[in-house]
Amino acid sequence: MKYKKIKPNKELAPLIHFYWELKGYGVEQQLERVFPDGCAGILINLGDKCLTDNGSFTMEFGKTYVVGAMHSFKDSFIDNTTHLAGVCLKPATFSNFYRYASQDELTNNTVEFERSDSFDIDKLRDNPFTYFDQFYCKRVKSKTNLLQPVINDVHAANGLLSIDELSKRNCTTARQLERNFRKLIGLSPKEYSNIIRFQHALKMIRKSMHDRSLLDIAHDCGYYDHSHLSNEVRRITGLSPSLL
Repeated sequence: MKYKKIKPNKELAPLIHFYWELKGYGVEQQLERVFPDGCAGILINLGDKCLTDNGSFTMEFGKTYVVGAMHSFKDSFIDNTTHLAGVCLKPATFSNFYRYASQDELTNNTVEFERSDSFDIDKLRDNPFTYFDQFYCKRVKSKTNLLQPVINDVHAANGLLSIDELSKRNCTTARQLERNFRKLIGLSPKEYSNIIRFQHALKMIRKSMHDRSLLDIAHDCGYYDHSHLSNEVRRITGLSPSLL
């Protein structure tokens, strides 16, 4: 399997994490597991049919799909005819490019786009990354992210700030914050914070290479104990910490 990703141009960098392309050439069928990160994505299938959403959804050749933010892992089935390309948007930036229903209608789902929102497969074939840059530069409606200050606070604290504290820091109410997060990200502020806390713990687990105990990592990341961390890892990834 070949996987590569690149950053967008500077104009789009505040709104888009990266572009990616996956080719399954030369591999027998395998699972590609993605962990939640609070981001939505757009992708096009350039190969044969591909099963995703843990086997419950089939992506057809030439069609474009939006993937909503997730609560837990998602498996796709990759084989030697798989060819996918896509865009990972930054949190709460979907509405900067698309007019669509509230993001909480997309949570944990993969949904086919209307033709008017879809990528042009003929223009995309030669260089998908160049095409994505051109596509989104023309499509961007606004460079303002309403939730960016709150998102910055969540990340700076590695997901450990309470919702009340987030509200106070950003001069809003917990109820308004809840509405904005569900509309623009598809997750509640608490769910998003828990994902960022998990991502921080995941980095520490992978980086420690068993030099630090799971209990130490759990305490540093705001979990009650190693059992609490282990249970969260299993819930979100479907794996035990030792397999990450």
